[in-house]
Amino acid sequence: MGDPADHTPMTAVQHAFRLLEAAAAHEGGAPAAQLAREAGLPLEAALETVRALTEDGYLRVLDDGGLVLSGTPHDGNSGQGAVDLVRPALAALRDDLSAAAYLTFYEEGEIRVAEIVDGPQTPRVDLWVGFEQAGHATALGKAVLRELDDEARRDYLARHALADLTPRTITHRDELLQQLESSMRTPVVMDREEYDLGTTCIAVPVYNGGKLGSLGVSFRADRMYRTRYVRESLLASADRVSRGLTLDP
Repeated sequence: MGDPADHTPMTAVQHAFRLLEAAAAHEGGAPAAQLAREAGLPLEAALETVRALTEDGYLRVLDDGGLVLSGTPHDGNSGQGAVDLVRPALAALRDDLSAAAYLTFYEEGEIRVAEIVDGPQTPRVDLWVGFEQAGHATALGKAVLRELDDEARRDYLARHALADLTPRTITHRDELLQQLESSMRTPVVMDREEYDLGTTCIAVPVYNGGKLGSLGVSFRADRMYRTRYVRESLLASADRVSRGLTLDP
């Protein structure tokens, strides 16, 4: 159990996940004290985290005072439940790396952004071209393409032109496939100013049951100075996100 006075980003997200896991087990809602016990947290620390999760919209207070995941069918928005559940992990990743955090899913043959968590000091990249048309030019897209089987990857590339977005964009299919295959030793994929000049992104795959996605962060190109730490933090966050996604009601 964490010290109630410990407010580091990683401790905060661990507390949040424990409470969200406990809340996910009670579709009818449960009081904060019960969730604290089931999460194995001191009541004071749990109440502080519950307050933050409620204010940010991750938990909802029922008429009887019980707490329920705000993405459950009770509020008619079950499709958003998975993203609601892992948003604290995205926020912690943003704070840990001082970088905007992104989550995508591969749905119906397209790579779609599900959530972006940024802030005044960590602005998102200018999405001047939709990710559905830029999978070849983004770390988030490449992380998905890398995980697809050969048939699904061929199908995607047959339906999407490799548009020249910057002078660094890979526009030749064989070169892109060679890059994806060369990264098979590690799940970490990067794009270096291939989508937006001045921006470098790094991403890894995540899974929501059988659904593939990716988790990534973006930096100014001149700020990529702690690559090993960034990768370790991103991989740890991806593991938490994948575990959190499985809790979607």
